[in-house]
Amino acid sequence: MVNITHWVLFISLLFSTFAYQIHAANKQTQALSLLYKAKWAGNSAIDTSHFEPPRHLNKTSLVLPQEGLKKKDKIDRLPGQPFVKFNQYGGYVTVNESAGRAFYYYFVEAESSKQSLPLLLWLNGGPGCSSLAYGAMQELGPFRVNSDGKTLYRNKFAWNHVANVLFVESPAGVGFSYSNSSSDYQNCGDASTAADNYVFLLNWLERFPEYKGREFYISGESYAGHYVPQLAHTILHYNKIAKKTLINLKGILIGNAVINDYTDSIGMYDYLGSHAILSDDTIDQIRKYCDFSSNATTQSDECNQANNDANRDLEHINVYNIYAPSCLNENLTSKPKRMLQGTIHPCSGYYTYAYMNREDVQKALNANVTKLDHEWELCSDIISDWGDSPVTIIPLLKEFMQNNLRVWIFSGDTDARVPVTSTKYSIGSMKLPIKTPWHQWLHQGEVAGFAQVYQGDLTFSTILGAGHQVPSYKPKTAFALVRHFLTGKPLNDSRH
Repeated sequence: MVNITHWVLFISLLFSTFAYQIHAANKQTQALSLLYKAKWAGNSAIDTSHFEPPRHLNKTSLVLPQEGLKKKDKIDRLPGQPFVKFNQYGGYVTVNESAGRAFYYYFVEAESSKQSLPLLLWLNGGPGCSSLAYGAMQELGPFRVNSDGKTLYRNKFAWNHVANVLFVESPAGVGFSYSNSSSDYQNCGDASTAADNYVFLLNWLERFPEYKGREFYISGESYAGHYVPQLAHTILHYNKIAKKTLINLKGILIGNAVINDYTDSIGMYDYLGSHAILSDDTIDQIRKYCDFSSNATTQSDECNQANNDANRDLEHINVYNIYAPSCLNENLTSKPKRMLQGTIHPCSGYYTYAYMNREDVQKALNANVTKLDHEWELCSDIISDWGDSPVTIIPLLKEFMQNNLRVWIFSGDTDARVPVTSTKYSIGSMKLPIKTPWHQWLHQGEVAGFAQVYQGDLTFSTILGAGHQVPSYKPKTAFALVRHFLTGKPLNDSRH
């Protein structure tokens, strides 16, 4: 266990403020805050040591018969869905037969060239939040939910224009995913999630054998900064053991990602100060009097006072996008409001929740119909005790670079929860030589963000004006980013 007592003293800043943000639109980041609260408690039972790949995952015994299940999973049409030409599928993949544990997935084939385009998996964070709720229905999927909670409209910038896109709800207890063993809901953690996601992929590829050997990429945001690298590490591990390519992993893409606890935290303070949310005096006091060292067990009165001042200044601030409008009326409308393609509606979480809890929608998705006492949720309240969460996943990023995987990290620059400063500090701690210096990158003649490429081909990019959920706030820019990532084409340097 790594000594983490020095984090306990900053909980008041990190969590009392978030009480103002608790609603359907940002449960993903609320879940992240709850994990940190548990993780940094003085009596925490969460294992924060380095990640080890799951052991004893034998491909032969883990892969179950999949004949006929693809056809069964075909989704003819979702309620209120506009016409589309691509195929979509939804259903369950068993990841542990003895425990009765199964993950729900939603898969959309590419609009065109599905036979040649890569397979892209998207994971949302939390931990405990649904990739169907966020990734599929509010970020990069082909549809978004109208304000009536009954109908859908097309997402012009859906990522299935450039890839076959797979969403999975994990671990068990998230969304429609379930287990027949109640203990699974109390024994979740990074390692077990990576193991189950890996078993899910092996079985899913048996169900969809045309994607075996296809170039495969893993993407995600927030706490998926843990999920994505740990799944990638597991894939590399078992490819090596098998002495062949079981899953043709080519790269990872993570956004506003939790990757290194210390820099994530100090970077948040610096972001809040540099954006005139916390006063210079408060930041100076925190820097001067608060001890961030690993052996700190108590804090001075001056440090505690600075944290109290910070709590006051953060009241009513949306730390997940400091410039975004708030949801002022979560009620559904009798007729759909006109939705703009350039951003997400601030009440979209409520619309998604209403739509996904319709019985006709759940049946169309081939999901188990939920009961009144256990509705489908954007983030799970079932998962109670998270067992392991390493303080850093940076060693895994270094491993991927050594194995010639494409590693891209992006950051919406209006997110204060896992802000651009945090990510810059985390990458800076790797002390990598710079290959392509800091520069603007453009999309359709406009500045989309800034980028820097490091030796070993790690690319870091900002997304100008985007919050924590980048594809929601800046869908066009996010689409341009993923297109560059999948093709391996560098983000253009505007100086040339």
